[in-house]
Amino acid sequence: MSDGQHESGQLARPGGAAGLLTPPMLVPISAFFLGATLLLLRADLDRMPAMVEVALSMGIIGLVVWTVFVALGHAEAIAQRIGEPYGTLVLTMAVTAIEASVIVSVTLHGDANPTIARESVFSTVMIVTSGVVGFCLVLGGLLHRQQEYKRLGTGALLAVVIALSVLTLVLPNFTLTAAPGSFSAVQLAFVSMLSVLLYGSFVYAQMTRQREDFLDDVTPAVEEPHTPPPHVPPLHGLPLSLAMLALGLIGIVMLAEHIAAGLEGGLEALHIGQVDAIVGAFIATLVLMPETVAALRAAMRNELQRSLNIALGSACATIGLTVPVVAAVSLITGHQLTLGLGAGDTVLLLLSLGISIVSFSQGRTTVLTGLVHLVVFVAYLLLIAVP
Repeated sequence: MSDGQHESGQLARPGGAAGLLTPPMLVPISAFFLGATLLLLRADLDRMPAMVEVALSMGIIGLVVWTVFVALGHAEAIAQRIGEPYGTLVLTMAVTAIEASVIVSVTLHGDANPTIARESVFSTVMIVTSGVVGFCLVLGGLLHRQQEYKRLGTGALLAVVIALSVLTLVLPNFTLTAAPGSFSAVQLAFVSMLSVLLYGSFVYAQMTRQREDFLDDVTPAVEEPHTPPPHVPPLHGLPLSLAMLALGLIGIVMLAEHIAAGLEGGLEALHIGQVDAIVGAFIATLVLMPETVAALRAAMRNELQRSLNIALGSACATIGLTVPVVAAVSLITGHQLTLGLGAGDTVLLLLSLGISIVSFSQGRTTVLTGLVHLVVFVAYLLLIAVP
């Protein structure tokens, strides 16, 4: 056993009391039980003084952020044990589960909110294709001058993102059966089925027939093949990491729903416009934190293909899986669902997707490539604050 294993053996022992008191164990458990408690006491919390509710919300936000990063540590530990591209899929599916659950809970909270799903999905696509990708390319370019990626794999990822984005966020504005921006029940069910099939086909290709197109050729400058992430003790087993990841994700969902509902109510009380856009951006930012950190780390290690797999894969999963889940809830409950973007958001979406096509057509990227994406990201942020 190595020295590092001797030092952390007590912390890593699942059955020991010390192991249960370390952040990788304590934080997900705390988030889960606090989320369940808030869910049970929701009626009492609504009668709390405003200042107490604000203080509680700030503490919950801190716990959620901490839980997100601890969950990332467990997801990375799982990814190291099962290898690529399965490890990337663990992160992607975790983020999708969080986002779909939060969107559904916020949509059904209080009065029906038909546009929160649209704003969350749109924010996810914009944050990924302009923000996360931009920062990855800039940091990777600064550290390694130029970075290479697999054009076949990245092109397939981008094609899926474009097809799903246009089908779900742009096409509803041009149908005739339902109101502008909405699908009829038949159209919504059909587009949802197409989204699931397209995403499933992509995952199958990534894991089997085209697996090599999604793997980096460049050997990282510093290899740590057997070093677990700093958030997870080295001896934590796969079952324990899976259990802690599941508890953390469930806790994040319950706490994020509480925060998003409070944020929505606060913005409405202050008569601030763009409430849905702000709440949607908040949900997208919160759930994308683990994949953003993982993508940035990969880019800084000169693993650009893995970085793009994580970033663009999250956008694929968000549309391919979140939209069908929200659509199913809409069809079952009868709540209206508005997916079509406004004119300004449509222009931003098409601009970001078009720039991505150009950026990933050469096989290599530089700092300038990333800066172009970041310019669009800044424009997106500006138009949220000043529509």
